Amino acid sequence: MTETAREDRLGQSVTHRRYVPYSHAHYAGNLVDGAYSLGLFGDVATDLMIVTDGDEGLFASYSDIQFTAPVRAGDVLEVTATVTRVGRRSRELSFTAHVVSRGRPDLGEAAAEVLAQPELAVAATGTIVVPPPA
Repeated sequence: MTETAREDRLGQSVTHRRYVPYSHAHYAGNLVDGAYSLGLFGDVATDLMIVTDGDEGLFASYSDIQFTAPVRAGDVLEVTATVTRVGRRSRELSFTAHVVSRGRPDLGEAAAEVLAQPELAVAATGTIVVPPPA
């Protein structure tokens, strides 16, 4: 891979939005387990690798995961993956999951609101491996 091709990938990102269904509530207060957000990181990483490398790639590892705020059923999450390092076959990605809207069962059965400021719920760094260049 040429240096220009590496530089072209750096900083590229993909964002998904996902509604968190009540069927995923696992704990009191309609909390969702941390694995839910990690699954979304896998989805957005796959999409990003298709965009940058033309291959889904394989998730190799996480080097850091920080759970900073709760994720609840009824939330809408905005999940982003960004390429931060490009190796010959590996790609380091940074991930964030922000709560952008939240259910408000205290106001009504189907009430919800858009948050004035998205709330960072999860941040992580991970490594994806893609096939060797042809």
